[in-house]
Amino acid sequence: MRNWKQEARRFWKGEEGLGTLEVVLIIAVVIILALMFKGWIIKLLGNLMKSADDKANGIFDSE
Repeated sequence: MRNWKQEARRFWKGEEGLGTLEVVLIIAVVIILALMFKGWIIKLLGNLMKSADDKANGIFDSE
């Protein structure tokens, strides 16, 4: 029977599921950043949408 040190070493060196862990960590970081900059992101998207709306109105009004 293996002792706990050998099992711990085998678990630490094992790479199964490492990709899943990386994806989960990346998603967590993106969510945290989105929450931190929520107000700025909403303001930026509002400005972009207003600008696009103004340009679209300018195009259709000039015809």
